[in-house]
Amino acid sequence: MAIAIYPGTFDPATLGHLDLISRAAKLFDEVIVGVAENRDKTPLFTLEERVEMLKQAANGLDNVSVIGFNNLLIDCAREYNVDTILRGLRAVSDFEYEFQLAAMNRHLDPGIETTFLTPSESYAFLSSTLIKEVASLGGDVSEFVPPQVIKALKRAYTNT
Repeated sequence: MAIAIYPGTFDPATLGHLDLISRAAKLFDEVIVGVAENRDKTPLFTLEERVEMLKQAANGLDNVSVIGFNNLLIDCAREYNVDTILRGLRAVSDFEYEFQLAAMNRHLDPGIETTFLTPSESYAFLSSTLIKEVASLGGDVSEFVPPQVIKALKRAYTNT
């Protein structure tokens, strides 16, 4: 049974993320979306909120589960018996950093592979940071994020 983990902060999750998740669900027996706490960043949404939004967004994908984690990705992957770490590459600029991560993860556990997927062209430019910036200034991001994220963004930016 091939199990992949797709890690990220997903603050917030975009349709680009969901595109990769749904495509990965066709490639692997099981896909675990690992929502990272990431102590180095100050996310707009709590870990619990990000996990819940992704659970709702991925609801129709039977072989996809969503978890939160706050430890080393490779330790999380071991805990869930993952074979593959799935990473998204939007642009060439992502490659160097992602390559470094893959090399470090391979060093930490040579038995866990890293696979890269590129998003559909319509989502290649999307990032959570860009979505937050546009939403914070009152821009319409509805064609780039799932409905539950739109609601959460409106709540977050009307209360600030």
